[in-house]
Amino acid sequence: MISTSALPFPTTVLDVTSLAPSNALTGARHYTERDSYMAFKSVLSVMRADQADQDVKTAATLCAEIGAHLSVLIIGLATRPPMPITPGIGAVSGPWHEGRASELRMLDRRCREIDGLTTDMVRLERRVGEIETLLGTMRLSCEVDFYYGDQGNVGAVVRQRALYSDLTIIGPLILGAPDLALSVIDGSLGESGKPLLVVPKGTKATLSPRRVLVGWDRRVESSRAVREALGLLSRSKDVRIMLSDCRASYNGNREPAVDLADYLARHGVRGVVDCVPSVGAAVTTVLAQHALDVSADMLVMGAYGHRALRQRIFGGATGWIPEKLPIIPMFLAR
Repeated sequence: MISTSALPFPTTVLDVTSLAPSNALTGARHYTERDSYMAFKSVLSVMRADQADQDVKTAATLCAEIGAHLSVLIIGLATRPPMPITPGIGAVSGPWHEGRASELRMLDRRCREIDGLTTDMVRLERRVGEIETLLGTMRLSCEVDFYYGDQGNVGAVVRQRALYSDLTIIGPLILGAPDLALSVIDGSLGESGKPLLVVPKGTKATLSPRRVLVGWDRRVESSRAVREALGLLSRSKDVRIMLSDCRASYNGNREPAVDLADYLARHGVRGVVDCVPSVGAAVTTVLAQHALDVSADMLVMGAYGHRALRQRIFGGATGWIPEKLPIIPMFLAR
């Protein structure tokens, strides 16, 4: 069945029920033990030590929703030590006095560095205790760890944790610090091969979304995102698959995205394909508008590398840009 909607971008809606094999579509079903291979049993949440608890609370709520174990990584960024002070060329003291003064300045600098490190570690350990107490009140299976060091090593540290997690979640507080957020994204999504859930400010995330929009473009990254999100899609009551400029990508005698619809149907997911012409607009603009048009609770899409992901999520280096993408949770994989 094909119909045309009166949306800002004219949309062709393809009901895949009539296209899937008769024994493949039995309707969307709730999560069962047969879906255990696609479940999120271990979730990683990353936060800065000097930030509030909002991101961790979001991750904890989602873990409680599905009975997952939560691992929290608290990032404490070390302040770079000041450059050594070199004695002035025109000093009146002799060589011995100049050398002695330089040694005293270096010793004083080192003492201040040690004092700062001690203070930072005390604050970090206190923060770990606060998060452990918070999670203890929620009766979650959880663990809290920390990293203290340079930002340049954050990606590697996050990657090591993400390797043993099914999903990493980052919230609005991390997103508010783009450089740190990109290090976390690179380590989790880019280096570990595991999916990432991005929760922007002002959104309410759930791992049982009612309506999910899949941004489909036939790339490997899109296919992996769909595969990683099968648990979410199987619990959703309405799955929309958006293709931009379908006719331009049409190939063969089958309608566009029917192969994807058949694949989802065999997993008990009932999907509707929306063919949305771009009419000259950027794909992200079309995607954002369509997410609003269908009132999507979550967006599932592939990620295509550091630069493209920075542009899609941050619009440059200034933070989350509402006009670039819809303000809804995004499930990303690559």
